[in-house]
Amino acid sequence: MIRASFENRFCNKGTALAGPKNAGRTWGFSPCGTATGIYITISEKRCKNTIKSAMLCGVFLLLAALPAPAQKSSWRQATAAELQSVLPSRAPVESEHIETEMRTASGIVDEHGRFIAGVVLITAGYSAEGKYSHYLIVQAPVEIGGVALKPGEYAFGWSREEGGDTLSVHFNLAATGALVGTTDAHRIAGSSRVESLRIWPPEDKSIVQIGRFAIPYKLSEK
Repeated sequence: MIRASFENRFCNKGTALAGPKNAGRTWGFSPCGTATGIYITISEKRCKNTIKSAMLCGVFLLLAALPAPAQKSSWRQATAAELQSVLPSRAPVESEHIETEMRTASGIVDEHGRFIAGVVLITAGYSAEGKYSHYLIVQAPVEIGGVALKPGEYAFGWSREEGGDTLSVHFNLAATGALVGTTDAHRIAGSSRVESLRIWPPEDKSIVQIGRFAIPYKLSEK
């Protein structure tokens, strides 16, 4: 709708409204009843164009106010050089610094440079022997077998009944040894290569592989 206002310094304001019904008509005002008047003609085309523009503007503002869809992070396999830059040669586990076997390192990294990476601990001669087998760095929230891991450093180990097809895996805070949670790793169906540790990228399998056993994981986009 187009609103035209006219004001005389000695008289009250006069207002004319123009909508589709009034398109093409001429509106006039004669201040204070004098013969002198102000007149305006509203064309039908201009009226329609104005209404159309207002509607388009409203749609644009509505779309602009909608929240943008969240974009998923893209994860890939980390290179040996990247893993060496993020994993320690001696991992701080509780009160000890345990040597790591870097050739067993595996992990994934996203476009923001956040890693989820692990490596085998050489625990012989340490108090961690028989308790922990791997060191894990988490830089993005992840659930491994339902165990929620916040960004931080962890140590994990496993146990297996003789002849069993399942590993019982426990995750602990590396600094204190506090238990975070336990889960099961199941034997991978069919023939598979034995891996000391392999964290597969989500586009492949979304699993953490230990030997011939695997634990599914789920990344959080938070």
